[in-house]
Amino acid sequence: MSPTIQRSRAHTPVFCVSRVERVFAQCFLQAENTLLCGGADEPLYAPSTQPGEPHRLWFREDYFASALHETAHWCIAGAARRQQLDFGYWYAPEGRDPAAQAAFESVEVRPQALEWCFSIACGYPFRISTDNLAAGGGETGDHSAFESAVRREALRLAGATLPRRAAVFFRALQAEFDKCGALTPALVRATAAPSADR
Repeated sequence: MSPTIQRSRAHTPVFCVSRVERVFAQCFLQAENTLLCGGADEPLYAPSTQPGEPHRLWFREDYFASALHETAHWCIAGAARRQQLDFGYWYAPEGRDPAAQAAFESVEVRPQALEWCFSIACGYPFRISTDNLAAGGGETGDHSAFESAVRREALRLAGATLPRRAAVFFRALQAEFDKCGALTPALVRATAAPSADR
């Protein structure tokens, strides 16, 4: 290998999001006609509207965590949901009042728990996100129940068999990021971290 190639690899960030996009394409472009794409202002799942075009799962800008999180949503969505824009769900932007925040958190437990598992497969630090930085009054609120629910679900997933597409993606991430071993509750407990908004 030439010194130039060695130098360029040494300066490539380990958590370069293009690696996640490539793994997703290897796993799902042919099998599910779906691409994972960065560069979006906001995440969005857009089913194909033209024959031969792939479905596109957009994540925010070049954020590694966003790529894993949106993939978690996609892995959870059933076949009917994957035919609808944004899986047929609503999204209330940041600045949600307490009732809207509670509704948001109720549907975010499973995707964030699965994102946690994907983070383990990459060796990437996971942070629970309440995704509500623009909440009024400067109050951060008490999200401990939500954080506990995400942890419980991540522990449950780690102690069970992941859903088929999630398991395929988990194993492929492990191969890409040179990780090995089974997903276990002990790994989830060892990687527990405080919450942070992304």
